[in-house]
Amino acid sequence: MDLSTGINPHSYPLFDLPATALSRLPEAGQLRDLAEIAASAYGAPSAAHVAAAPGTQILLPRVASLVRPGKALVLGPTYAEHARVAAIAGHAVAEVSDFDALGEADLAVLVNPNNPDGRVIEKARLLDLAARLRARGGLLVVDEAFMDVGPIEQSLAGDVGVGGIVVLRSFGKFFGLAGVRLGFALADQLTAERLDAQLGPWAVAGPALEYGIRALSDAGWQEDMRVRLASDVKRLDALLGKSGVPISGGTSLFRYVSFNDAPSLFSALGERGVLVRHFAERLQVLRIGLPGSEAEWQRLEGALATWAQNQRERA
Repeated sequence: MDLSTGINPHSYPLFDLPATALSRLPEAGQLRDLAEIAASAYGAPSAAHVAAAPGTQILLPRVASLVRPGKALVLGPTYAEHARVAAIAGHAVAEVSDFDALGEADLAVLVNPNNPDGRVIEKARLLDLAARLRARGGLLVVDEAFMDVGPIEQSLAGDVGVGGIVVLRSFGKFFGLAGVRLGFALADQLTAERLDAQLGPWAVAGPALEYGIRALSDAGWQEDMRVRLASDVKRLDALLGKSGVPISGGTSLFRYVSFNDAPSLFSALGERGVLVRHFAERLQVLRIGLPGSEAEWQRLEGALATWAQNQRERA
């Protein structure tokens, strides 16, 4: 039972693909349709501000290379791949814990809402930072992989046209289809064109185009899913609270806990076949995702209750 990923356990409904999605090269017209739908769904100024890719992971080194090698600062702790690919792109990379320190970067990167703690930086602060970086040729990269379940009013998707900002949006997490491999960079038109050119033709596979177009167009499913996830995470909060596990943050796709007994909880859950995300450099921290079925909820509840009882007996 894998609760380590932060991926929606209730995936967008699978459907029969047309044979051409597999037997033909992806159609350019479909890619244009996808860009238009993604722009509408995410709030980008237009389809010309959208570069679609086979997952945001493949975009990371290309985005990091949009500015000349210099100082890259990543607001942490966060997703480790941003620092890794910035180094590959030739930047001198450091992780900082103070948002204001990002103003000294040539390439500033943050995740909003943050992974794994759910921290949200207000839009006004981000726009101010972007303006300061842009004035000297710098770039602000905001990874909004979890903004589908975040405070959408804090998204920078609608502001990318001014330049100096790249927003990354992940398809697989909210729609629960990580294996589809689909993601987007939202940017000013010239930057979006540059990223498209680097990816080349047919970068997004036919099945990914089909799922992206249908799911991103399905506003009703998206709204219903946000309600369902909010209910699910409230249930998770209750289970954790009942077992004495303090909640320190998160989103409606996962909860972030930080307490001294986290290593004990990680081991106890693992012994019962329940995997949650641990962090080797921060042993007191765990990220716990959502069960996907009633049987999984019951299994998690039993494992938590057993751990809590053992903790009480040791006290």
